[in-house]
Amino acid sequence: MRKKVLGILLCVMLVSSLLGACKSKDTATDSKGKTVGVCMPTKDLQRWNQDGANMKKELEAAGYKVDLQYANNEIATQVNQIENMITGGVDILVIASIDGASLGTVLTDAKKKGIPVIAYDRLIMETDAVSYYATFDNYMVGTIQGEYIIEALDLENQQGPFNIELFTGSPDDNNARFFFAGAMDALNPYIESGKLNVVSGQKEFEEVATLNWSTEAAQSRMENLITAYYADGTPLDAVLSSNDSCAIGITNALVNAGFSKDNFPILTGQDCDITAMKNIIAGLQSMSIFKDTRKLASKVVEMIEAIVSGDEVPVNDTKTYDNGTGIIPTYLCEPVFADINNYKELLIDSGYYTDDQLK
Repeated sequence: MRKKVLGILLCVMLVSSLLGACKSKDTATDSKGKTVGVCMPTKDLQRWNQDGANMKKELEAAGYKVDLQYANNEIATQVNQIENMITGGVDILVIASIDGASLGTVLTDAKKKGIPVIAYDRLIMETDAVSYYATFDNYMVGTIQGEYIIEALDLENQQGPFNIELFTGSPDDNNARFFFAGAMDALNPYIESGKLNVVSGQKEFEEVATLNWSTEAAQSRMENLITAYYADGTPLDAVLSSNDSCAIGITNALVNAGFSKDNFPILTGQDCDITAMKNIIAGLQSMSIFKDTRKLASKVVEMIEAIVSGDEVPVNDTKTYDNGTGIIPTYLCEPVFADINNYKELLIDSGYYTDDQLK
């Protein structure tokens, strides 16, 4: 009798184990086959092509279907793309917005349908439909740029004054304000002491913003600054540029005005675009912030996996990013900079670029 009972118990345990394994397998299967809508602002900037490609590759490798769309920097197009994704039944949305304040209405529909929204690199404003935010530490980006200028000009030890001009990004991109704030918090003590002189007097965000991060707009403004303030031979020692698309326009204007690597100002950038890196290698642009989008894509996939499985979503900042409806739980990746001294290690040895791409 005792052996019979023991046999029954063993059978029950075996069946339970098999059922548990099947349930676990089904749960894992349920987490796959889902569709993630990925909305990128434009193909015109190299970085967004890389972001989109990295995201698609990572998500598909994890078993998700991916609807990747680029909006040609047109707000109406991006809204329409998101509407179509919602109608088409995507399970999660990852959105790098063109205008962070323009998506409230369409994302109301996403929230009604229970579709989680991850704001990618640019915070989506004025809507409670945003579940999470994944980005790089944007204030730190600006801080690194400002500190690079300080060190390059040796402002701690030199008397100066040194002449500087300021460029930041698009006023409809919330990140631009963080970039500019970080840089100016580093530079302002030297501006106030007189070691740094903004010759044009243009120091406020609204005065130095560049709509759509346009290379052409940055080039035109730099040309105007050269004509107005530097055509008489007044030295230009540094230009703060919040990203590479602006820095490329600034470089074009300076080269056209006769500047060469022998008298080129310290010039910052961001994104390590190929053209900007070639300028760095040529001795023109000085540095660019490296935001390894492979890491950001991997982190977003982790966040999506956690959402799908019902686990705790990885975030490391729950205080900083308020989109107007409250604090958005955020994961911040840490940026670094690339310049002539370390670009091979950061960009080529890591496989981000090949040597031939930067020749």
